[in-house]
Amino acid sequence: MTRFDQAMHLAALCTALLLLTPPAMTQTRELAATAPSAATKKAHRLVLQVNSNEPATMNLALNNATNVEQHYKERGEKIEIEIVTFGPGLHMLRDDTSPVKDRIRAMAGKGSAISFKACGNTQENMGKAENKAIPLVAEATLVKSGVVRLMELQEQGWTYVRP
Repeated sequence: MTRFDQAMHLAALCTALLLLTPPAMTQTRELAATAPSAATKKAHRLVLQVNSNEPATMNLALNNATNVEQHYKERGEKIEIEIVTFGPGLHMLRDDTSPVKDRIRAMAGKGSAISFKACGNTQENMGKAENKAIPLVAEATLVKSGVVRLMELQEQGWTYVRP
């Protein structure tokens, strides 16, 4: 059999396979574009890191969290979101210095799936440096270490984003 004959034979086989492809195979793209059924929906989990004392970064994290929450709620899917702050990012959750505390209060008041974690190590070190207790917004939960919290959530399969 010549190369030309082999190529023609292969082309004929491919054509036959295309003609024999079940209609279900051609619907794959359509099915992929639709939302999953209620039985296949899984909980999504996102952790956002804030370690900057820049209001733009804080607002970006809040925007990201709000957009992700809205996306999955519209699809009827469960979502958990944590914003973890440490280092200079703790200012986001400091009651005395946060440029976004009103926005955090408004978000928490709506029964949001977004929670806020504050690094205890950073709070302690800031307290020593400023020689005073560092107050946190009521919506914040203190964790021993913000970095450790990020690690543990990633080890549990959470998606990590740093805005």
